[in-house]
Amino acid sequence: MTANATRVLVLNSGSSSVKYQLLDMTDGSRLALGLVERIGEETSRLVHTPLATGGAKRETEGPIADHEAALKAVAEELAADGLGLDSPELAAIGHRVVHGGLKFTAPTVIDDEVLKEIERLVPVAPLHNPANITGIRTARALRPDLPQVAVFDTAFHTTMPEAAARYAIDVATADAHRIRRYGFHGTSHAYVSRKTAELLGKKPEDVNVIVLHLGNGASASAVRGGRCVDTSMGLTPLEGLVMGTRSGDIDPAVTFHLKRVAGMDEDEVDTLLNKKSGLIGLCGDNDMREIRRRIDEGDQQAALAFDIYIHRLKKYIGAYTAVLGKVDAVAFTAGVGENAAPVRAAAVAGLEELGMAVDASLNAVRSDEPRLISPDYARVAVAVVPTDEELEIAQQTYALVTA
Repeated sequence: MTANATRVLVLNSGSSSVKYQLLDMTDGSRLALGLVERIGEETSRLVHTPLATGGAKRETEGPIADHEAALKAVAEELAADGLGLDSPELAAIGHRVVHGGLKFTAPTVIDDEVLKEIERLVPVAPLHNPANITGIRTARALRPDLPQVAVFDTAFHTTMPEAAARYAIDVATADAHRIRRYGFHGTSHAYVSRKTAELLGKKPEDVNVIVLHLGNGASASAVRGGRCVDTSMGLTPLEGLVMGTRSGDIDPAVTFHLKRVAGMDEDEVDTLLNKKSGLIGLCGDNDMREIRRRIDEGDQQAALAFDIYIHRLKKYIGAYTAVLGKVDAVAFTAGVGENAAPVRAAAVAGLEELGMAVDASLNAVRSDEPRLISPDYARVAVAVVPTDEELEIAQQTYALVTA
C-alpha cells in the first residue's frame, strides 16, 4: 500500500442492491456515494453522486444483470470522476457483513478461509450473508491485489456476557445449531455510543449509554464503558422492538398456533412476522411520518400502532436501566430516532423517576449534528446522535489495513 493510499470504498451488498461510499480517511470526507437497485431486473437503476467534484447527481436506468455488472458500473462511474478502483490512493474495500457469529469479533481481512466461514453462517443469516458474499467475491475479482475487509454487524455485541447471550433452551441443541443472541446494527451502536461519550465530554470507557437505533429495522443496546452488555435483537433481526414490518418480541408458541389453527406453513409464518407485522401489520403504514399524520387526523388504528411501538420502546429503556445500574445517557439514532420528535418525547415521558426528561424546545430542533435534548436538571442526558455506519466501517477498515 502506497503512502498516499488514504481512500476506502465501503460496499453494502443486498440481495438486489449495492450501496457504496468512497471516503478519504485523512478527514473522513465523502468523495462519492451511490446506489444500484433492482439488480437482475430490466428496470435496474444506478444513482451516483460525485461529492468530490461538486458535480450533479447522475442517474442511469436499464438492465444490470448481476452484482458483477453492478460493481463494474459503479467502477465506471467512479472512474469518470477520477476516482476509479485502479487509483493508487485506494487503500482498501470495506464490506458490511451482517452476521459474523462468534468467530468474528473485529474487522477482518478477507481471505479464502474467512469467506468460507462467512458462508458457513448462511443458515443463521439466510437473507443477508449470501448477498454480502456475492459483493465480496465480485470486489475481489475486480481488485484481487487490494485488501478487502469484512466489518460485521454482530461484532460489537460479542462482548455480551453469557447470561445475556444465551437462550434458556437445551444447551447441546443450542450449541449444535448456533442458537444464541447475536444482535445486529453493531456498527451503528458502536459509533453512536462513542459519539455520545464525546458529546458528554467523556471517554467511552467512563460512560454507560442506552442506544436506540430506530429505523425501519430497530434495535436497542445497553453499552457499559464502551462494551455492549445486552441488545434487543437475537439470533436474527426479528427479536426485540416493534419495527416497520417486523413483529419484534412475540411468544414463540404463536408460530405453532398459526400452523395448527390457521394452517400456515413455516414460510408463510416467516413472511408474516418479518414482512407483514410491526407497524405495517398494525395500521398499514410503516412510515412514522404518515402514522403521525394519521394520528393528527384522529385515526385510532394509527394511534394504537404508535402506542404499541412506544410501549415496547419504553420497556427496553427501563430494562436496560436495570441492566446497567447507572445510566449516563440515552441516545436516539437512525431515521426515526433522528427525525421523529414525537417518538423521542413519548419514549421518555413518565421516566422522570429514572432521571430522564426531554426539553420540548430542544427536542423540536432539527439538525444533522449530535445534540442534547434533555433539560439541564435531568440526571440522565437524552441525546440525538446521527449514525454513520459507512464512516464507522471505513474507519475500522482503514485502521486494520494500516496497523
